[in-house]
Amino acid sequence: MTVPPTDTSHPDYFHRVVDCQWACPAHTDVPEYIRLIALGQFSDAYIVNRESNVFPGILGRVCDRPCEPACRRGRVEDKPVAICRLKRVAADHKDDISSRLPVIPAQKNGRKVACIGAGPASLTVANDLLPLGYDVVIFEQWDKPGGLMRTNIPAFRLPETVLAEEIGYIEQMGAQIRYNSRIDSMRKLLATGGFDAVFVGSGAPKGKELKLPGRTEGGANIHIGINWLESVAFKHLDKIGDKVLIIGVGNTAMDCCRSSLRLGASEVKVMARKPRQFFKASEWELEDAESENVDIVVNHSPKAFVLEHAKTKSMLFEQMEYDFDARGRITAERVTGEAFIAADDVILAIGQENAFPWIENDLGIEFDQWHVPVVDVTTHQSTRPGVFFGGDAAFGPKNIIWAVEHGHQAAISIHNFCMDQPVTNRLPPTLNLSSRKMGLHEWSYKNDYNPVERR
Repeated sequence: MTVPPTDTSHPDYFHRVVDCQWACPAHTDVPEYIRLIALGQFSDAYIVNRESNVFPGILGRVCDRPCEPACRRGRVEDKPVAICRLKRVAADHKDDISSRLPVIPAQKNGRKVACIGAGPASLTVANDLLPLGYDVVIFEQWDKPGGLMRTNIPAFRLPETVLAEEIGYIEQMGAQIRYNSRIDSMRKLLATGGFDAVFVGSGAPKGKELKLPGRTEGGANIHIGINWLESVAFKHLDKIGDKVLIIGVGNTAMDCCRSSLRLGASEVKVMARKPRQFFKASEWELEDAESENVDIVVNHSPKAFVLEHAKTKSMLFEQMEYDFDARGRITAERVTGEAFIAADDVILAIGQENAFPWIENDLGIEFDQWHVPVVDVTTHQSTRPGVFFGGDAAFGPKNIIWAVEHGHQAAISIHNFCMDQPVTNRLPPTLNLSSRKMGLHEWSYKNDYNPVERR
């Protein structure tokens, strides 16, 4: 068998060599900003980050870190480089970078774009189109921007000051955010808004239900996770019961359990149907929760809500057991018993769904059987020309860094559409080889490596 020669003609061959940068959906230049941090050039490192991921301070705290599993340091040590946290280092130690934001032309190009929802995807679209002379109007249903970054991520993880600063940069560039402006009809927006293109970045705002016996009767003490977090964020709730059960093991569940502790709960249990290797939550999220004495209970499948005097008092669970194949996949499951676990409040954090009741069915915007919009994965255009989707609204719940990349790609397509070019057009990938290594004079002062576990 003849091994074909390595094809180095396409720039992606070289891009893939930098594993962490290639793994990042926005392809942030990780080696360069780490090099700049090592040199103490925090503002430069921040700008390198912002060029691709737009929100270094936010992502440095809450990113899902797809770059770190790809880090080559993980091949020789137990832990990768702390790529995510180094974003936060750059953001927290930078100087004022307002003068280094993209220059906005005084003469506009006459095109007007609407973005629905002031979340990361819409803000990225604005960030990319404003320097090209577009007028960008963002419609936000709440009185503050940020979308699910604000309403679903607790302030102890993502402080209000960080959100305000990084969203403020985009407002400073000229984005018009119309607060308390919920869109109730896509038809009306398209007919009377006067926009050349519309971007839908409204997220996946509907939490999944758990229809079990007792759910309706015990509703006052049974909460949908993302709605509950939203109520906490807007200070509509300031307390919870003593014993709290969280159903689900994603990142939302981790935010719910840690928020419950801060609202006064003394005993919080996260209930998982499957073993730990199947959890959706990031490992560091699980570690943070367990460090605060949250009890994570595996192999318990919810069966019923148990009420006393019309109030939830406990839940009935089936205790599960599983068989696995050589690759760790579940091949069989069985119920081995039942267990009652006391609860004053139950929070359901079992997933999120798209919800578009405000998009009429006869506008040429097609949806699949799950009511998810039919969207081109490259251009992010829907089946109606000029209407684009991104973030959770396009393909279901993902992390902020994915929403940012969707925003970048949608902005390219919107620009092409407004300029009467094929929306599929993309600039060819470029290559600029440059060294990221530190010179001998730098290593001579920085070669004392300490393998003490990172905290």
